[in-house]
Amino acid sequence: MQAFTTHTGIVAPLDRPNVDTDAIIPKQYLKSIKRTGFGPTLFDDWRYLEPGEPGQDHSQRKMNPDFVLNQAPYDKATILLGRENFGCGSSREHAVWALTDFGFRAVIAPSFADIFFNNSFKNGLLPIVIKEENIDILFGKIAENPAYELTIDLENQQISGDDFAAIGFDIDPFRKHCLLEGLDDIGLTLAHAEQIKAYETTRREQAPWLFQAG
Repeated sequence: MQAFTTHTGIVAPLDRPNVDTDAIIPKQYLKSIKRTGFGPTLFDDWRYLEPGEPGQDHSQRKMNPDFVLNQAPYDKATILLGRENFGCGSSREHAVWALTDFGFRAVIAPSFADIFFNNSFKNGLLPIVIKEENIDILFGKIAENPAYELTIDLENQQISGDDFAAIGFDIDPFRKHCLLEGLDDIGLTLAHAEQIKAYETTRREQAPWLFQAG
């Protein structure tokens, strides 16, 4: 998993509350578990003017010119600004995979659905909760400057721009550690590889019959 320390990027404004996981990645794309290749189908129903199916060449589909991610510079955005209850709806880790495959490193919103929030940390996407009033300020900044950039400093838990005071945010210390070190569940396990190996060696000596071929 890619570590998250400090990131600066263009912010894409998605001014809609209750963005659900079916909108983030529709159900027809959930058959694959490769974690990659979902970027072109992120927000599929909003992004294209015609229905899509797995396996097709999405570059040939008619795009919706009014959707924010189809507009420059937001097609290169790496930070998504949303409204309350982002990621609600059915449980699907694919929603996070689609966001990260598009290139997003963080989503900023006043609140998140619990399952989406937890899945984000497991896949290197930083969900940041800040007050509604600060969300409004950021939407205003982007309206004034479409190429508006933010810097996210995870170590110091701050969001900053060129023209406003830094905004602090809370994060669970363990989750912060995992993001800073780039550790997913597998990485956390492998960090204890030597201890695991030592335990297995000791266990074989203590109970060799458990390891005999049947």
